[in-house]
Amino acid sequence: MQPILLVNGPNLNMLGSREPEIYGSQTLADIEAACVKSASGLGLALECYQSNHEGELVTKIQQAAKVHKGVIINAGAYTHTSIAIMDALLSLSIPVIEVHMSNIFRREDFRHESYVSKASKGIICGFGADSYQLALLAMAKLVAA
Repeated sequence: MQPILLVNGPNLNMLGSREPEIYGSQTLADIEAACVKSASGLGLALECYQSNHEGELVTKIQQAAKVHKGVIINAGAYTHTSIAIMDALLSLSIPVIEVHMSNIFRREDFRHESYVSKASKGIICGFGADSYQLALLAMAKLVAA
């Protein structure tokens, strides 16, 4: 089993109640449970982590390469603002996939800029909770190569 880290940033702990018209009704716990199950079938051991604090996210990302073979990240609003998270991701020698539930390019203009993308192998967005499942499929291929 290839160990993979799934990182979720601020406000994603509010999924299920936060703007369900955009993000759906599934909670983060629902999404994580489905991802852990799917990951196992793909030969991945998934560790899930969420924080609303930028520094905690940076520290977790910095530690990722010591244990994990890849990182899937939904940095939430920090996607568009955090040079610190980008720098932490750029320091990794393992693949990074950026994921978003909504299509950030169909939303407000400020969401079109992503610092996370500058450190990512690819981005998956706009498929709701299934965006995470698609990221797992892509990561399984990346770490198998």
